[in-house]
Amino acid sequence: MYDLTGFQRDLLYVIAGLEEPHGLAIKEELEAYYEKEIHHGRLYPNLDTLVEKGLVDKGQRDRRTNYYTLTRRGRREIKARDEWEAEYVPDDFEA
Repeated sequence: MYDLTGFQRDLLYVIAGLEEPHGLAIKEELEAYYEKEIHHGRLYPNLDTLVEKGLVDKGQRDRRTNYYTLTRRGRREIKARDEWEAEYVPDDFEA
């Protein structure tokens, strides 16, 4: 996961957290988080990069809608990242 951008890591987390992650649902989640519009020209190339890296699988629900799921490797990468973060930010951390 070290070679991903922050946006790509956020995509992985959103995909992991959604029940039926498709492009529009992912876009809406990220827009709520970032509090600004996410353009298709940013979203879909980054999703394709995650597919190319073997972290996400892409399927087709219908002619217009693709769905995305984490691969086994994608799940392992998220787990490894969580473990790495836990080394530096304890569960009882208060801001």
